[in-house]
Amino acid sequence: MKIFFTYRYLALLFILLCTPRLQASEADTVRIRETRVPVLIDRSDNELFYLRIDARHCKTLEEVTVDFGSQVNLNDITALKLYYAGTEGVQREGKTFYAPAAYLSRNNPLYTRKANPSYSILAATVTSPGKTVTLKAAQPLYPGINYFWISLQLKPDASLTSRISATVSSVKTDAGAAPLQYALSSPQQHFTGIGVRHAGDDGAAAYRIPGIVTSNKGTLLGVYDIRYNNSADLQEHIDIGLSRSTDGGQTWEKMRVPMSFGEYGHLPKAQNGVGDPAILVDRQTGTIWIMAAWTHGMGNLRAWFNSGQGNELNETAQLMLTRSDDDGKTWSAPINITSQVKDPEWFFLLQGPGRGISMENGTLVFAGQYIGADRIPCACIIYSEDHGQTWHISQPARSNTTEAQVAEVEPGVLMLNMRDNRGGSRAVAITRDMGRTWQEHPSSRKALIEPVCMASLIHVPAAENVLNRDLLLFSNPNSTKNRNMITLKASLDGGLTWLPQHQVLLDEGGGWGYSCLTMIDRETVGIFYESSTAHMLFQAIKLQEIIKE
Repeated sequence: MKIFFTYRYLALLFILLCTPRLQASEADTVRIRETRVPVLIDRSDNELFYLRIDARHCKTLEEVTVDFGSQVNLNDITALKLYYAGTEGVQREGKTFYAPAAYLSRNNPLYTRKANPSYSILAATVTSPGKTVTLKAAQPLYPGINYFWISLQLKPDASLTSRISATVSSVKTDAGAAPLQYALSSPQQHFTGIGVRHAGDDGAAAYRIPGIVTSNKGTLLGVYDIRYNNSADLQEHIDIGLSRSTDGGQTWEKMRVPMSFGEYGHLPKAQNGVGDPAILVDRQTGTIWIMAAWTHGMGNLRAWFNSGQGNELNETAQLMLTRSDDDGKTWSAPINITSQVKDPEWFFLLQGPGRGISMENGTLVFAGQYIGADRIPCACIIYSEDHGQTWHISQPARSNTTEAQVAEVEPGVLMLNMRDNRGGSRAVAITRDMGRTWQEHPSSRKALIEPVCMASLIHVPAAENVLNRDLLLFSNPNSTKNRNMITLKASLDGGLTWLPQHQVLLDEGGGWGYSCLTMIDRETVGIFYESSTAHMLFQAIKLQEIIKE
């Protein structure tokens, strides 16, 4: 009997030792994905990390430890937070997601600046954190997939040039330290920013179509559509809005409305929309100009298809200007230049939204676009040689192109960088005679990918930047399919090449994707764009962060 018991014991021990056992810590790996989106100074929550844990054995997430990078200014941080976002549905079984919902919203006015409490529960908060932060949660886990996310809150006076880098260094459950699996191989650098316009601000549903310049006095002037009812294009209830900053974009004054037509002609406001603005500074006089398209009538249908031939107000969209001679504080009554520049056979003439330029010889230039008599759109330029008294229009640069931006790359030589409806990449052309003739640039349809979207291009002469190099700067969604991956790029050879080492990703999230660039000072470029985090976002990027050689 004693011998039999010994044999049974040995057999059982052999089975236990030889049978593979899945430890709780091995089964319940925490998958981590760091975001690549801006951190907004004006938000109380910013998504920094997503955590996903398959709770097969552990029952509680005890704590998460985060290490900030050595260059992070901890004095800029108000709090680090851990949120629990619940579990997953069976419809996603077998697939790897990192969030079951959008924790903050770009379009819901209630949750553009703070987390939506319907989608996650605050599990832990550490205020005034040090370099290493432990978020103690003791959060019960649901059997199966569980989601968490880490939020960062900056102080209201945090600098636009602050940068955030961090690592999730450990996660502990009731079963001990959990294995960590990172979706991205190395810590990301998060660029700070400020939401100049969010959904719902001043009662408007949406803000779209950014343009920005730096005045002769150093004031930043950002323009955009105020889209009151929804995010739809003209024809709709849309006015031109303007935000003004005198401290490099750190703070912004109350919104101004430089152009609005109300119920002109006894028609509703939604049939008097004005939009798609472009803005420029006359460097010789200091006057600031805004150009926009006014649509009157059209029965609330899209102007792109419903603007007609002719030049009269009841026939076609009107090309309008307004000017400021006091650094953007007040604006003139609208000035109609339609009859000066539009061929009556064309269906629609408007500016390329964004910004225009003041050439070395004083000529003012906006990019333009029109739908010709053949219904094919073409990009062009619209210019004035007498400081805005009279205006002229060029020959088309390329067919089937629309929203363009113009830069003077050499004295008297203009580069037009165009949205190309063929898709996939930007079209680029050069003129040396103010658009009477155009030459295709070697980079055209090759060097700059796009998903068919507006983009920005500025030329920064060597004498005007800290690197003492002639630069072209460009921004757009760096994708051929989606309006995401907003990227700022530099070219050191006149736009022939745009090398990977001379670009920075600012926002991987999806949005409308339009952007506009301006130099804040000799070492910093500002970007004003439609981001995944705000309808109008402003960020300040050092040139040496883009050009790292």
